[in-house]
Amino acid sequence: MAERRIEVDRIENIVNVFGSFDQNIRIIETELDVAVTDRDSSLRISGSEENVALAEKAVQGLISLAARGENIDAQNVRYILKLVREGKEAKISAIAEDTVCVSSKGKAVKAKTLGQRAYCEAIKNNTITLGIGPAGTGKTYLAVAAAVAAFRAKEVNRIILTRPAVEAGERLGFLPGDLQSKVDPYLRPLYDALFDMFGA
Repeated sequence: MAERRIEVDRIENIVNVFGSFDQNIRIIETELDVAVTDRDSSLRISGSEENVALAEKAVQGLISLAARGENIDAQNVRYILKLVREGKEAKISAIAEDTVCVSSKGKAVKAKTLGQRAYCEAIKNNTITLGIGPAGTGKTYLAVAAAVAAFRAKEVNRIILTRPAVEAGERLGFLPGDLQSKVDPYLRPLYDALFDMFGA
């Protein structure tokens, strides 16, 4: 049975890493079969040598994100565990590093994964970027954020929204009404993202 101790400077970071009702730490404990306890301003991780080493890297990564003011949730924890298992813990610091855009409510829009970061870099460095991936991975939202950032920086003088010529699996069928109501279902995600960035 191995045991490691991690000293933490600020108690708020521990609170953020543990999450509400310790849900974040429970994910680490369950996935790596370790026990994590907090005493004073330090964390103790106990379990098998290999798992304790992985848990320590994951917790250190989460603390570094929390120290930068990132909100830690279950999705962050699972992604960081995946990076640690793949031996990519050095890349954790690159997550949520650059702000793509600031929303109308003052919230910073950042890439949450290395894939999203590469996508944002591709948008920044190329005239045309094609984003392919499953639904809900931030393709449209990050593209709109990049467009708004370019518009605010006066790199472009207008944002053009286009309707896809081919349905992407949604099969909307016949849509009654005028041209606006026919196009709306396709452009709704773009409008939602624009309202987030600019306000209604």
